[in-house]
Amino acid sequence: MRRRLRGRLARPGRRKPLVFSGTSNPELAERIADRLGTRLGPIEHELFANGETYCRFGDSIRGADVFLVQSCWPSVNDDLVQLLLMIQGARLASAHRITAVMPWFPYSRQDKKSASREPISARLIADLLEAAGAHRVLTMDLHAGQIQGFFRIPVDHMTALPLFTEHFRKLDRREAPLVVVSPDLGRVKLARRLSSVLDADLAVVTKTRPGHDVAAAAEIVGAVHGKVALMGDDMIVTGSTLVNASQALLTAGAREVRAFATHALFADDALERLQASELTEIAVTDTVRGSAQRPSKLTVLSVAGVLAETIAKVFADRSVSTLFAGQELF
Repeated sequence: MRRRLRGRLARPGRRKPLVFSGTSNPELAERIADRLGTRLGPIEHELFANGETYCRFGDSIRGADVFLVQSCWPSVNDDLVQLLLMIQGARLASAHRITAVMPWFPYSRQDKKSASREPISARLIADLLEAAGAHRVLTMDLHAGQIQGFFRIPVDHMTALPLFTEHFRKLDRREAPLVVVSPDLGRVKLARRLSSVLDADLAVVTKTRPGHDVAAAAEIVGAVHGKVALMGDDMIVTGSTLVNASQALLTAGAREVRAFATHALFADDALERLQASELTEIAVTDTVRGSAQRPSKLTVLSVAGVLAETIAKVFADRSVSTLFAGQELF
């Protein structure tokens, strides 16, 4: 009798994680589910005529570990509200644990007060996720690592660095050595780590910002003459930072310049600007939905494997830090 009772009391859904997708990046969610050997759970998304968002889980999720994949791009605010409603819907449906899988964390550049009378928007997003009922957040390459401190719930901060490392390790160094370049002072930590892994030199491009999303390269610190420059950032929006820095590097004698960034938040004519630039390659990941355009210089690496492995470890209550020895990219 006790054995039968224990079987009935076993929490449903423990055999495998239940993965659901928002509408922002269903392709990535499909790849994650495929890596986990499962299928996306049924969920209904609808937009009412007055602009309100609606969602409903198609099956029971009572007692289950639920992973909600939403990149919150390109419709940042609409996608964010949809994620919050998914979280609360799962909470009201008695899910055992709710993990918000946010490959790109919205408002991450607004992590502090740079001027008086402005909000710390990233902190507000953290509060909203917790208020909605999230038990855990899984994200990648935050613009600022200290955003993790805005939460009172666990945050798994993963990195795409191993993907870029393996990608650039294939470059032929017989004709020219590599130099890893930080496009600004804030990315020196990333450049130093990648240069150490690739056994390459290190350089820094200093820059000024005349306005929002506008950057101008100023000076190069380090030897780049005759070398292949690898320049990385956490995200690309307008592409002006990379284009200006690449021009400065080539003027200083670099043989070629290859750029990489985790989040391809291409705005306006950014893709055209990058394709027309003197950059040899722009390597990005699929944390956000890609454009229908695929310029010849653009290389897309998938983070589905990294996120799927992290989800598997979270579901099994195993250490996530063992994936990258607790290292972070930014």
